[in-house]
Amino acid sequence: MHTHVILMKVDLTVRTFMRGNMKKLSVMRIKPDAKLPERKTVDSIGYDISACLDCEISIAPGEICKVGSGLAIALEPGHAAFIYARSGLGINKGVIPANCVGVIDPDYRGEVIVGLKNTSTVPFTVKDGDRIAQMVIAKCETPEIVLCDDLTETERGDGGFGSTGE
Repeated sequence: MHTHVILMKVDLTVRTFMRGNMKKLSVMRIKPDAKLPERKTVDSIGYDISACLDCEISIAPGEICKVGSGLAIALEPGHAAFIYARSGLGINKGVIPANCVGVIDPDYRGEVIVGLKNTSTVPFTVKDGDRIAQMVIAKCETPEIVLCDDLTETERGDGGFGSTGE
């Protein structure tokens, strides 16, 4: 049996977010049946990422599993893609990204893979085509790190962890 990989490049229009000026996101299908990222409403910022699987995956309670999308992306320099939980999966099913938020750097060209963790008490099944996460594209700054002896004063100061009230 021979396996053939079909690579297909597709451009998605990306709405400007924050200060970003990225108008298109280049997406390449690593697997021919991979679903393109999709926004479900005109004002959605997040693009749904779907599983691209040869067979179902069962994630046991407390287990972490890597789920491929079958896609690779090319971000413009100065931009990053952030992989967040889909609220319905996280709140209703207890299935969330294992690293809380995934970061895809502009120089990464591999498959978009989502590490999913089942925080519930029952197994969760992921099927081919299931929406498993959402991707948000944002312009990011990478300032030079400067070591200093003190910081500018603010009203809040070093208060954290509930210091501004409940």
